[in-house]
Amino acid sequence: MEGLNALMNEPAAWIALATLVTMEIVLGIDNLIFISILSNKLPEAHRARTRRLGIGLALVLRLLLLASVAYIVQLTRPIFTAFGHGFSWRDIILVAGGLFLVWKATREIHHNVDPHPNENEYDTSRSTLTVGAAIGQIIALDLVFSIDSIITAVGMTDNIAIMVIAVVTAVAVMLFAATPLANFISANPTVVMLALSFLLLIGTTLIAEGFGVHVPKGYVYAAMAFSAAVEALNILARGRRPKLDAH
Repeated sequence: MEGLNALMNEPAAWIALATLVTMEIVLGIDNLIFISILSNKLPEAHRARTRRLGIGLALVLRLLLLASVAYIVQLTRPIFTAFGHGFSWRDIILVAGGLFLVWKATREIHHNVDPHPNENEYDTSRSTLTVGAAIGQIIALDLVFSIDSIITAVGMTDNIAIMVIAVVTAVAVMLFAATPLANFISANPTVVMLALSFLLLIGTTLIAEGFGVHVPKGYVYAAMAFSAAVEALNILARGRRPKLDAH
């Protein structure tokens, strides 16, 4: 109740909420891209349900982590030192998650450019992944992104009500955007490569963060936005070309 009263009566609390909601939505984009790519490799009947389940698990993990904020803060305390850097549990989780993303994105990119693949990873007419395998991978990455998300929230405010509202709002936006994003990726094959390159960039950033190298997120997301804008122009040009050729 005290947190809600502060939110209603203090302008600074509203500013903190708006800022945190924006940051949580931006951080959620990483999670959403991974879920969208993975779910598109499932049978069509299972895609929407798997996306909803993955995003629902992301919300549950974030709320559970918020319920144990004191423990989450302890995850940032170094437990050993190597290469001149004190590694905490958060660092280990970020490095492990980053390595998984780099491995996953590299494998998919290699398969996508292989002129003689053993199987078509992006043949949407058939399944190339089981629902159980997809959910397992989604849970693993949900955990990584959730910890990063909650630690970001803890670093911005100590008001639990603001954190909960921001997290729930961000996940609601993810849920609303999941199907349109997945359908767009499925309908535009070149976007798959762009999305995989985003995952490669995000994975590299997570590894760097885990080793204590701060990478300004603004630069990362600005680069992603610019690349997405260029790809949007390419898609628009391809769509207009048949009309121009017809004349």
